[in-house]
Amino acid sequence: MVFIKSGIFTMGSEDGATDEKPLHEVTVKSFFMDKTEVTNEQFAEFVKATNYVTLAERPLTAKELPGLLPEFEGKSVSLCYRPPKGAVDLRDALQWWAPVIGANWRHPDGPETDIIGKEKHPVVHVCWDDAQAYCKWAGKRLPTEAEWEFAARGGKEKARYIWGNEFSPNGKWMANTWQGKFPHENTGEDGFKGLAPAGSFQANGYGLFDMAGNVWEWCSDWYLPDYYAKSPKENPPGPTTSFDPDEPGVMKHSTRGGSWMCSDSYCRGYRPSARMKTSPDTGLANTGFRCVKDVETK
Repeated sequence: MVFIKSGIFTMGSEDGATDEKPLHEVTVKSFFMDKTEVTNEQFAEFVKATNYVTLAERPLTAKELPGLLPEFEGKSVSLCYRPPKGAVDLRDALQWWAPVIGANWRHPDGPETDIIGKEKHPVVHVCWDDAQAYCKWAGKRLPTEAEWEFAARGGKEKARYIWGNEFSPNGKWMANTWQGKFPHENTGEDGFKGLAPAGSFQANGYGLFDMAGNVWEWCSDWYLPDYYAKSPKENPPGPTTSFDPDEPGVMKHSTRGGSWMCSDSYCRGYRPSARMKTSPDTGLANTGFRCVKDVETK
């Protein structure tokens, strides 16, 4: 883990989405943060020690999930990326996401795949509850959005990206993101057409890897689009409730950092201020997490 010293920073962005506004000053107390996203081998140690079964590995039932399609009854299912043949409406994510029977953290792209040789890749297909279970076992916790953004910025106040204001300085790729026309053309110019081993790109100013791209990372906060207008100035814990105007009635937690699927034409989630929201029972092929730990005081 890396020690993140307490400090004050400006949270949010003036040129980002509405939920990144307003800019506001936040004080964050000191904490420790994992250098990288939790990897497959680390998660495997947790599973071996606890016999934990992730939500994506548990069979679905229509009783627990009303409206479940008959072909998924009694099966374990998770969402994987499946490229369309050509350009599609970017407002419809189901054009490139597909429910895959047998996809989970052990089989990240479906039952015919595995994690042999991918031990250093970030674990995926973990929902918020799965991440919480790992944190409890490890004696850690998930970061708040404020802690996450403070750490991601690495001391670069108000910078557009975690490394500065230019996306690709001198033509150098700084994170595992999407190159080409999303979602059907992935050129892999940064060296990867999917997940990259944790730590494949340069660390930020605090020595943290992959705070941009690779996989989205769960935070502890519930998601509210207007939370910044009323959040506390010191160590904001996140709201006590959630609301997503795109899906009213579905409680969601915040995720941060973007993933290998983020492109300039789509989500730009690799910016440190960018916010995403996901229901806590959802695991995806591009979502993982990292942990933080409080500094013990005598």
